[in-house]
This record gives sequence, C-alpha cells and structure tokens, in this order.
Amino acid sequence: MSKLKPEQMEATIRRYFDACNAADYEGLVSCFTPDAVHYFPPGLPDIPWRGAETIAKKWIWCVETLGSQWTIEKVLCSSTVPEAVIEWTHWKNKIGKALRGDEWYVFDEKTGRIREIRAYYASPADPAAAICQLHEFDYAGRGYHLAAPRTAED
Repeated sequence: MSKLKPEQMEATIRRYFDACNAADYEGLVSCFTPDAVHYFPPGLPDIPWRGAETIAKKWIWCVETLGSQWTIEKVLCSSTVPEAVIEWTHWKNKIGKALRGDEWYVFDEKTGRIREIRAYYASPADPAAAICQLHEFDYAGRGYHLAAPRTAED
C-alpha cells in the first residue's frame, strides 16, 4: 500500500495545474522533486524536460507565448502505489487551438511531490485542426470543457 492517499495525489495535481494556469514559478517548482522529468511524445523541441526549474520555466513560456491554459477533465489515483493518471485539455488561446491528452504521474512517497510525468496526446498535433482530440469521441456528452476558461485578460 502506498503511504500517499489518493486525495493527496489529486490535490498535488490540481495545485500543479493551478500554478501552470497562473504562470506561478514558485508554485510550479514546489509541486516537483528537484530531479523530476516530464516526458512528451516525439516532435517537440528540447524534450524531455528535466528538473523542476526547467519544467516551471517551460510552462510559463507556454502561458506567455501561446496564452496557454489547462483544464483537468478526469482524475484517477491509485490506492496501492504512488501513481495517478489524468485527462486534460491544453488550451492555446493566442493561436486558437487546443490539444487533449492523458498524463501518467509518479510521486515521491516521502515528499508527496511529482517525480515523473508521461504525457500522451489524444491525437497527432494536426496544425490544420482547431482542436486536436479523439475522432468521434463525445466530449460534450461526457461533460468535457468545450471552451477555454476565462482569464483576467478576457
């Protein structure tokens, strides 16, 4: 059995997403072990991201450059190992696009911080699509967000 409870892992993930959306450097760094790694599918530059500081700086760049905002759609946390999986949407507001995907989280049991994220995209990042997502999946019918959240700039 994991020493971390599912609700603790979920709270850390939600705190991480709040810090991403706020472009909060200290908040982001506090969610990760110093040597954390964030893996991505092929095709992005400079991946994987290694270290809490690098992860924080890269997400802040996305907020500043792409107008990025993220929503959590679903969360599932293990009760037996310090791991969780979520579904998310990455809203790239300045370019009018969005990307859906999943992430697998591995936590450090001693600190409760994230030590690894493995990101999986729902579909290839098609530059012609306004929103990259699973073909014929009923996002609306299952209660997924269909628009980006409002920001202070709206």
